Amino acid sequence: MCGIAGYISFQEILDTSNLDTVKNMASVLVHRGPDSQGILHDSRVVLGNTRLSIIDTSDNGALPMAASDDSVWLCYNGEISNFRELREKYELEKKFDFRSTSDSEVLLYLYKQLGISLLDELSGMFAFCLYDRTEQIVYLVRDFYGILPLFVHQTSDGLYFSSEIKSFLEIPSFEKKVDRESIHHFFSLAYIPGSRTPFVGIQEIQGGELVKIKLGERPEFRNYYKLDYREDHSIDEKSAVETTRELLVDSVKRSLVSDAPLGMTLSGGIDTSAMLGIVKHLGLGSQMHTFSLRMGEKSFDESPYQRLMAEYAGSIHHEITVNPDDVVRHMLTQISHMDEPNGNGACIPSFILAKEASSTVKVLLSGEGGDELFNAYPTMAAYQYRNIYRKFPKPIRDLVRYGVHQLPADYRKLSFDFKAKRFTTGAELSVPHSHLFWRHVLTEDQKSKLLIGDFERVPTTDYYDKIYYESGIENELNRLSLIDMRHFFIDDLMVKNDRTFLANSVEGRFPFLDRPLVDYVTKLPVKYRARFGNLRWVEKEAMRPFLPNEILKRDGFGLEMPHAIWFFDKLGSFAKKYLNREMVESTGLLNWKEVELMWNLHMAGKQDLGRPLWCLLNYLIWFDLFIRTGNYKDYWNHQGKQATFKQSMAVVVA
Repeated sequence: MCGIAGYISFQEILDTSNLDTVKNMASVLVHRGPDSQGILHDSRVVLGNTRLSIIDTSDNGALPMAASDDSVWLCYNGEISNFRELREKYELEKKFDFRSTSDSEVLLYLYKQLGISLLDELSGMFAFCLYDRTEQIVYLVRDFYGILPLFVHQTSDGLYFSSEIKSFLEIPSFEKKVDRESIHHFFSLAYIPGSRTPFVGIQEIQGGELVKIKLGERPEFRNYYKLDYREDHSIDEKSAVETTRELLVDSVKRSLVSDAPLGMTLSGGIDTSAMLGIVKHLGLGSQMHTFSLRMGEKSFDESPYQRLMAEYAGSIHHEITVNPDDVVRHMLTQISHMDEPNGNGACIPSFILAKEASSTVKVLLSGEGGDELFNAYPTMAAYQYRNIYRKFPKPIRDLVRYGVHQLPADYRKLSFDFKAKRFTTGAELSVPHSHLFWRHVLTEDQKSKLLIGDFERVPTTDYYDKIYYESGIENELNRLSLIDMRHFFIDDLMVKNDRTFLANSVEGRFPFLDRPLVDYVTKLPVKYRARFGNLRWVEKEAMRPFLPNEILKRDGFGLEMPHAIWFFDKLGSFAKKYLNREMVESTGLLNWKEVELMWNLHMAGKQDLGRPLWCLLNYLIWFDLFIRTGNYKDYWNHQGKQATFKQSMAVVVA
C-alpha cells in the first residue's frame, strides 16, 4: 500500500504555495510509503505519493506514475488483485510501452484502453487519482467496499485529497474545528459513520464512490458500484458450497502474490483459519508466517485454537501477548495515527501485532470481512431469536427483561448478563434499531446527558433506518448485512486495520472482500449463509476439507481487549490522566458530572461501563493530541524521516 495526497485547482493556476502544501501533506504519510516518494505537477494539478513497494519493488514501479506519452497520470494506493489477468485479457503489453510488472501500470494503461469504465473490470482494494491531461478530467476513486481510505477537503479555489485526515492539517488555511455531530454519533457507535469525520470541512469518500472533476468546473460525486443482495434461488446447496470454495481459494491464491515478505494474522476463528487452511492446501503452510494475539485475560484468550491451527498447517508461528502495560505504552502512538476517535477494543492489539510483524513481513493477510460476508455476528443470531421471542406476550417479555436486569455486572467477555440485558431490551425495538442497540455504546438519552452545547443532534438510528428502509432489498437479514458492510465494516473495521497496519508500514490484504467472491455470496439465498442456529453455514461447508473439526465447531469470538477489567489495573491509573475535570471540561462538549458518575459506577462494580469509558478515554486523548495541544506528531513511529522525505521527493513539471 501507499499514501496519496494532492490538489486539483478549480480555476486558478497553481503557484508554489500549492506545491509546497502538497509536499507537506504527503510528507506526513511517510509511514504508508517509506520506500520511495514522488510528486508530479503541472499548472492545475499536484499529485504526491509515498510508496510501500510490494509488487515490482524496483524504481520502475515508482509513484506517482505517468503514461509513456505523459497523457495520463496516476496517484495510487492499493493492490489490483486481478491485474495479471487484465494485462493478458486486454493484451496491454502489445499496445503500450510497459516499464514495470506492477499493478499500478496495468491500471494506468487500462484507463487508456477503457476510460473510467475500467472500474467494471477491477477486483481488489484501491484509492487513486487519475488525471487525464488530454481530456482535462480528474477522477478520485475509492474501492468497492471502502477497504482503503480517501478523504477530501474543498475550498473555493480547489479540492485537496489524501489517504489520511492528518494531511489536511498541513494546509495553512485549514481551521481545526471539531464536528460535534460526528462525535455525537461516535458515542453511539464507537466510530464515526458515513462521510463524516471529526473535523468540519473534511469529508470521506465512500466505498464504491468516485469524484469526477472537469477542470474549470465543480466536482461531481457519484456511486459507481453498490452491493446488490438479490437472492438467486436457482443456486442449489451443492453449487453454493463448491463455488464458494472455488472463489475463496482463488482469492487467497491471488492475495499471496507479492515481491515482498508476506504473512497472515491468525485469530483462531473460522475466517483466518480458513485462509491458513487454504495456504496449507496450496502446499505453502510451512513457508507462511502467522501472527496471533494472546490477551492476558482468560475469558478473552483464544491462543489454544491459534496454536492448534498453526500446528495443523505447520506455519512459522508468532504469538504476541497483550497486557495492560502494553496498552498504556502504545496508546498515544496508536491514536496519533488513527486521526479520529475509535472505540474498537481491537485497535491497540492490532497496532501491537503489526508492529511486531513488521520486523518479519511487509504484507499481512487478514480475515476481516468474513463475518460481514457470511452474517456471522451474534447480532444476526439475535435477529433470528428476536422473531421467536416477540411471539411471547409482552407482559411475559417485560417480566423476563426485569429479571435479567437484576443480574450483577460480570466483566468477562460476552457474559450472560451482558447478552441477556442487551437482547431483552433491544428485542422490543424495530429491526434496524435493535440491530444498533445490540452494539451501541450509549443511547440517545445517555448522550443527551453526556454531551453539552448547541449542535444538530440527529439520532444515530437515522443511519441504520436509511439503509434498512430505502435499500430496496427484500430480505430483512440482507438489509442488516448491508448496514454492517456500509457502516461497521467501512467506518470501524477498515479504519482500525488501515491505520494500525500502515502506522507500522505493513500492508493489509483481505481475501474475503475480493469482488468475485462478494458478488457471488451476496446473491446466495440467505438460508445458505445464515441458517437458524448455524451462522456462516456455507462458509463452514466450503472450508470443511481444509480445517480441523475443533475449528469448524467454534462459535464466533472476535478480537477484543478486556478494557472493562483492565480499568481496575494500570489502565485505570493511566485513564485518570484524561478522565478528570480539567481535561473533560477543556473539550467544551462533555459533561464532567456524567463522566464522573460513569467512572464511579464502573469502579464500584455496580455497572459494566467499560466500553463507554473506553470511548471517552479515546476521545479525550484524540482531542488532546489533535486539538488541545496539537502535538500528535511527537508520538509517531517515524519521527526523523520527514526531512529526508522532502529532500528525496522527485518533482516533474509538465
